[in-house]
Amino acid sequence: MRKRRLLSALAALAAAFPLAAWVGSAVPVNADWAEPQQGIDIMVETNGVHTGIIVPVATPQMDWRTIFPSAAHPLASGEYPTHLAIGWGEREVFLHVPQWSDLKPATVLRVATVGGDALMRVSHYVRPVAGEHHRSLRISEGQYARLTAAIKAALPKPAPGQPRQIMRGVDPGDAYYEATGTYTLATTCNTWVGEVLAQSGVKMGWWTPFAGGVMKWVPVRD
Repeated sequence: MRKRRLLSALAALAAAFPLAAWVGSAVPVNADWAEPQQGIDIMVETNGVHTGIIVPVATPQMDWRTIFPSAAHPLASGEYPTHLAIGWGEREVFLHVPQWSDLKPATVLRVATVGGDALMRVSHYVRPVAGEHHRSLRISEGQYARLTAAIKAALPKPAPGQPRQIMRGVDPGDAYYEATGTYTLATTCNTWVGEVLAQSGVKMGWWTPFAGGVMKWVPVRD
């Protein structure tokens, strides 16, 4: 009987969750925001499931090499990255799930019921080109300062005098770092991106657990 009730509850949650996510992502935060004429150009990326925020490696306002040591390393091509894609997500998935088809039902159930530890994933790009999956966005210097503060707030402070430890996962080109928080159905990689953008002052959905809930607020440029 208890198992049946649990399955019924999970089925009800699965049915209600997409509707709640659609409603939550449709409610705007910072509704009066507009892109400034001058500022810092960033991007919001998606693969259809996961989203991340792309920032320049170094600007007068922020040098991410001081936060993420991997940003100072050359790529396989010999070039140094010009931009970083920063995303927050679930540890086991980031480190041990190369394809979504490899995701085990037990992992899905664990995340859906008790959640999982978080990691920060950093991808390294050289002059990324804007498009459908990499949408450009301009924010003011003050908004960029708030965005960087929100990203850094999701990272535990390293030991004094010690650089952050770089972890490697399923993609050898990416670097992973310890992060704060717990990944749950309510707090996903996409809600993290939406919240960081909202905290910076950008117009964004109130609750964005799915990638589409984030990306619909970042139009493709003509």
